[in-house]
Amino acid sequence: MEMVPESEIQDEGILNQQRQIEKEVAEIHPLIGQLQPLTCLLQEYMDDPIYVNKLTKLTNVYHSLRRVRPDGNCFYRGFGFSYFERLLENEDEWKKFKAIVMGTKDQLISQGFPKFTLEDFFDSFMEVVNRLGGESKMDAEELHRIFNDSGTSDYLVVYLRLITSGQLQKEEDFYQNFLEGDKSMKEFCQQEVEPMYRESDHMHAIALGSGLNVGIRVVYLDRGEATTNPPEHDFPEDCIPSVYLLYRPGHYDILYK
Repeated sequence: MEMVPESEIQDEGILNQQRQIEKEVAEIHPLIGQLQPLTCLLQEYMDDPIYVNKLTKLTNVYHSLRRVRPDGNCFYRGFGFSYFERLLENEDEWKKFKAIVMGTKDQLISQGFPKFTLEDFFDSFMEVVNRLGGESKMDAEELHRIFNDSGTSDYLVVYLRLITSGQLQKEEDFYQNFLEGDKSMKEFCQQEVEPMYRESDHMHAIALGSGLNVGIRVVYLDRGEATTNPPEHDFPEDCIPSVYLLYRPGHYDILYK
């Protein structure tokens, strides 16, 4: 009888453990949650005076929160839902956005992204975008259902990741300044941007906002200086924000004014 190497048994154990964790996260957290009053976070941090102080200040500006599943895709999924929700209420902005997205496929193909796989994600993305306005416009409830259908929702996330990757590589001279180590921008994008479940930071936000001409405001809630308001940063700089996200270490949720 052939013995299975111990390393393979350990690897299989780690994978099973990871799958179990992912299953538990999926059961507890929908991909996109329901609207909640921002004060619900006060209950989470009631024993932490720093967070309570910051959240109290935050409730003077923002009234609601929508939680996003903490699976490494929360920045893209939160961005997508928040902006699509906005477009349902703004026909002119929807038309402009649709025209911008229409141009992204040829741009990405010209940069060397594989046409066959790209078209699949692009078509799925446009299918949803096309129904954010016009005669076949969906309602907010249907948008919420779409973003909670993992198949469709993940396709939307993948295409937003590809747009981000394309923008980073197109403006490589600018974004190279943010990279650490000796990775090329292409290597960084293939390892840290394009794969699902990879977390995002300010560089991804600048690139996605610039690539789609959508302003993103990120509010940072952490254990920094207790007496100050939670810091806010706009991506790209000096934009007019259309999407508001709350960042807690390692995770993004959607904010509402």
